[in-house]
Amino acid sequence: MEPREIVSSVGLPLGAAALGSVATASGTRSLWYERLEKPAFQPPPIVFPVAWTVLYTHIGIASGIAQAHLDEEAAAAYRRKLMVNMALNAGWSWSFFQARQLGGSVVVAGALAASSIDLARTAGRAHRAAGGFLVPYAAWTTFATVLTAAIWRKSTRRD
Repeated sequence: MEPREIVSSVGLPLGAAALGSVATASGTRSLWYERLEKPAFQPPPIVFPVAWTVLYTHIGIASGIAQAHLDEEAAAAYRRKLMVNMALNAGWSWSFFQARQLGGSVVVAGALAASSIDLARTAGRAHRAAGGFLVPYAAWTTFATVLTAAIWRKSTRRD
């Protein structure tokens, strides 16, 4: 693997994870979050760090495999898609937890889900296993969009 493939496969997911963690740090943000009305299908809190650890690992593995099986031009295009995806990934945390823009967070989550599906397709065209590693990420970000929209609806409804 070339250095830029390693940096993008490992560095971009780590960077998104770190930026997202800063946005979701405990304190007043968690008090705000706890007060939000959540749907019955909201997973227990322990699910989120476990799921994200696995998903970021899968993103790194998939990205390394995909780039190793792409020519230089296609690998560069994949890295651009990954960069946009990781920016959306971290951006959702900032939009939701820092800016507390629930409606805007639904839009960011939807863009992230669409980007994740596209990333999985692109990786899958390069190598079947790479695409397979990204399917759970695409599913999770799609679920996160539904969850974000449900929280927004419950928190903004007028009784």
